[in-house]
Amino acid sequence: MKKLVLAGAFGALVLPVMATSVFAGSIERACLRSDRGSANPAICGCIQQVADMTLTGRDQRKAAKMMADPDLAHEVWISKREADDAFWERYKSFGQTAEAYCAG
Repeated sequence: MKKLVLAGAFGALVLPVMATSVFAGSIERACLRSDRGSANPAICGCIQQVADMTLTGRDQRKAAKMMADPDLAHEVWISKREADDAFWERYKSFGQTAEAYCAG
């Protein structure tokens, strides 16, 4: 009986964490994986909410890749491609909105 209770308690602790990572968006996952000290589930979840409101799924995947690879972010920033310029403007707007929305 003790093993059953322990297994149930373990499941109650682990399953919410697993569900969070399974259902988290690409921005939230990238945020949680970042090495920034301020990254935590509440902040990363808030940032994902803003991403869902302001960016397409494609933009979110690109932004998540840039969070993991600063060199890619620099390449997009300096690119002369019209599509990259348009994405960068959407990305900046997302960042400003997330900063205001998730700051407190």
